[in-house]
Parts: sequence; structure tokens; C-alpha cells
Amino acid sequence: MRIPPRSGKGFTLKKGEILKVTDPQGEQVSDMVAFSAADTKEYLSSGRSIDYASRMFLTTGDILYSNRSNPMFEIIADDVKRHDFTLTPCSREMFRKLYDETDPPPGCQGNLEMALEPYGIEPDRVPIAFNIFMRVAVDSDTGEIEVRPPLSKAGDSIQLRAEMDMIVALTACSAGQSNNHTYKPIDFELLPEEQDHG
Repeated sequence: MRIPPRSGKGFTLKKGEILKVTDPQGEQVSDMVAFSAADTKEYLSSGRSIDYASRMFLTTGDILYSNRSNPMFEIIADDVKRHDFTLTPCSREMFRKLYDETDPPPGCQGNLEMALEPYGIEPDRVPIAFNIFMRVAVDSDTGEIEVRPPLSKAGDSIQLRAEMDMIVALTACSAGQSNNHTYKPIDFELLPEEQDHG
């Protein structure tokens, strides 16, 4: 399925299914959030995931944990090996504050809100996203951050195996800094676990 530029989509994912997210044109970020289907108060947690991995950049073999320390995803394949799990979804307010836009788009925050609304998940419940393909450089001395163009090339993908039944939302990110100031689509597939996904 294709997510058009500057939009988002929500869907359900069963335990054992594999979510494959592909950058069809290159240098495009996708924000991902996830909630337990059994209890949406349990959600994908950047803090838990980074803490347990003991590093900022997560890739193949790493587990993405919930706020309750339960595994939600395992990254089983990763062409790019560079994603961000620290910055919040871009929003109207972010575009006003960082881009000086007077009439900004909804951003990933607004698109995630719309994608999650049918599942009863309210706007204030949208957490820090796993920003697939997003490249954030961090100065280890000053802590200064810089958003750089993604390393993803056309056709690059990441595959995440679901460790529980979930409600998931994905975007094709709206922030110019994240996408080298171009706005492109994101593709995703839901694959059965037993299939060969090489």
C-alpha cells in the first residue's frame, strides 16, 4: 500500500505479522507509532527501547519495547540502519516555530491523529514516533542536534515483526528538513511470518 506525500494511515497488525516499510523514491521519512490492541494505554516507547538497547540508533536484531517494557517489534531486516527515535512528530506548531510558516500543514502529528481517530486514540496520546529512515546527528559534547537528509535510497526498506497484536499508524513525513526538502510517498506491506522476506 502507498501512503501519499504528507499524509498518514492507520491499520491493525497481528502478532507474528511482519511490517515492511519501503522508501520507494529515496530520502523520505516515515513516522511510526503503535499501541497494544488489547489496551491502547500501552504504546511504543522510545525511552524504554533506547534504554534497553543502550544506544540511540536501533537496527536489525533490536527490540522496540512498550511503555510497560513488553516487546512490540523486533527489527528483522534493515537496509538503511539509521533511524531516529528521539524527536516528536512534526506538527502545525513546529512548522510555525521552526519554519516560520503562517498557515502550516497538519504535519505528522495531525496525520497520525487522523489515522488513529477511528481506533479511539485521542490526539494527546500520540507519543514520540519511531522515525523510520530519519537521520539525526547528535554532538556528543554539546548535545546539539542536526536533522540531515535520510540515507535511504529508492527501494530501501525495514522489516519489523510484531510481538503482539497492535494498532499502528504510519506517515509520509511532512517536514522539509527530514526529507531533504522534498515530499514523497512511503510504501508498506503486511507479510505473514512464515514467508521468506529476503
